[in-house]
Amino acid sequence: MYGVDVRAFFSLCSMKNHTKITKAVIAVAGYGTRFLPATKNQPKEMLPIIDKPIIQYLVEEAVESGITDIILVTRAGQHMMEDFFDNNLELEKSLEESGKLDRLKIVQDIPRMANFTYIRQRKHLPYGNATPIVVAKNLIDDDEAFVYMFGDDMTLSQTPVTKQLIDVYEKHHPSAVLAVQEVPDSEVERYGTVKYKENADYKYEMELGIEKVPVGQAPSNMAQFGRFVFSYDVVREAEKMNTGKDGELWVIDLLNSLAQQGRKVIAQPIDGEWLTTGDPLRYLQTTFKFAMQRDDLKDDLKHFIKANFKD
Repeated sequence: MYGVDVRAFFSLCSMKNHTKITKAVIAVAGYGTRFLPATKNQPKEMLPIIDKPIIQYLVEEAVESGITDIILVTRAGQHMMEDFFDNNLELEKSLEESGKLDRLKIVQDIPRMANFTYIRQRKHLPYGNATPIVVAKNLIDDDEAFVYMFGDDMTLSQTPVTKQLIDVYEKHHPSAVLAVQEVPDSEVERYGTVKYKENADYKYEMELGIEKVPVGQAPSNMAQFGRFVFSYDVVREAEKMNTGKDGELWVIDLLNSLAQQGRKVIAQPIDGEWLTTGDPLRYLQTTFKFAMQRDDLKDDLKHFIKANFKD
């Protein structure tokens, strides 16, 4: 195509096919080995943050951002998660008969939050944080964008982080938007980090992402985490099944490939805080952070800490 700006062409195509984002794919097929034996018979995403499992917080964030359809990519043995988002008629009857109507409403509202679909991640597929995209591809139309979430990342923000990313996607019509947050030097090697393009139309356009390298080798301290908005371009890249580091299928490799092709990939700093539950220490830190957001808990919790941990 002589004289045609490639990036402008892809942007035009994206705008032409732009439809409302209503689906979220949540990756929950891991084994949670850092939490054994607690995760021997339950998904890590079902561990509680105070009185709700991790996965419920993610679903609530998606729903508050306008999502109506939740696709959970699971593995064998995770029926507990499916049961959680279904009705429990015996429990509901017991709560009603005992007059605990406030508790009854809590459990009845859970399956009403969204339309839930479950799909298994089969063993023949490569391991990796991008594999669930391949698993869910037949549930995504080729003209729609969708939200993608890692099942162990949580956020605290006034405006839901997922909604922030959707707003950026709808304004700029890129191939992908990924959420990033600045992390200290001591944490850089734990995460994938991004390098921004110079003189880009939008200042947060990504040139390159590198997965888990030491601070001296990382392009920045802006770390990616498990919130994304993807066009179908990302699904097409994932279908090629090109594995990378450690033989895994990495999201960052898909995004790098798109950026190298001239597609727009935005690494958007969030307004809020990203909290991970990937290991016991950070799980406890996240639980504490969420507890301090609760008016019914924070004062008593502060008093307990001052009384028992004076050092």
